Amino acid sequence: MTPTPTQTHHRTKRLLLDTGLGMLLERGYNDLGIQALLAATELSKGSFYHHFKDKEEFALAVVDHYMENVHAGLDEALLDPSRPPLHRVRRFFEVTQQHYKAQGYMGCLLGGLGQELSGVSEVFRKRIAACIGEIAKRLGVCLEAARLEGALPRDADTKRMANLLVDCWEGAALRSRLQGNAAPLTAMLDFYFQSAATR
Repeated sequence: MTPTPTQTHHRTKRLLLDTGLGMLLERGYNDLGIQALLAATELSKGSFYHHFKDKEEFALAVVDHYMENVHAGLDEALLDPSRPPLHRVRRFFEVTQQHYKAQGYMGCLLGGLGQELSGVSEVFRKRIAACIGEIAKRLGVCLEAARLEGALPRDADTKRMANLLVDCWEGAALRSRLQGNAAPLTAMLDFYFQSAATR
């Protein structure tokens, strides 16, 4: 069955976004060349500019694409009724850790682009800050459920705990990239959840 023009359009855009995600993780924004992207995808320059007006719009679209995957992972982990809330939160990070391993410990796209661009681009600074805030907000809801069921201290500030968890994870992701292994991620999760449950 021959793909329709609409299907081809979506496939082309998806190929650009998927390939661009890997390249942004590995090279960062400033070292991402459109020509290299086109060579990797075997697409024409016209195909790229049909979907994106420039490199900035493309990178922002990759961030949105990345966040679709993050939210899918959050849904799968945090909405799992078979696990207690605190275990759901840890499960999200354990699955994320597996993705990092598959990618060669390139770390988090948000953290990488945030470090590279937040000081020079207000557009990226605001977008990445908003994305990280969304993740922390969703984790906070699950941590609050853990508090209500007694898995966390009654007076725990779960919003603050969620923000701290994301901050610690981003730091551990950087250390993991530097070391090329999962040790910083595992150590951070062990320390955080042991401390959270025994306050």
